[in-house]
Amino acid sequence: MPISFGLNDIVKMKKPHACGENMWQIIRLGMDIRIKCQKCGHSVLIPRARFERLLRSVLVKGEDAKDES
Repeated sequence: MPISFGLNDIVKMKKPHACGENMWQIIRLGMDIRIKCQKCGHSVLIPRARFERLLRSVLVKGEDAKDES
């Protein structure tokens, strides 16, 4: 069963970013998904199919994540 995710969710990815963090915030949805590193703030645009393959889990749902930032 696929993992459900939405805008502003904080997600854990399989591989960490170059800075060492593997927690990302989803900031754009569509055919491509833009995610932002929670440690250094770098954003990456990746195809949806690759994102779904690399996604491990949703840590914080969008409405909760929006309050933190």
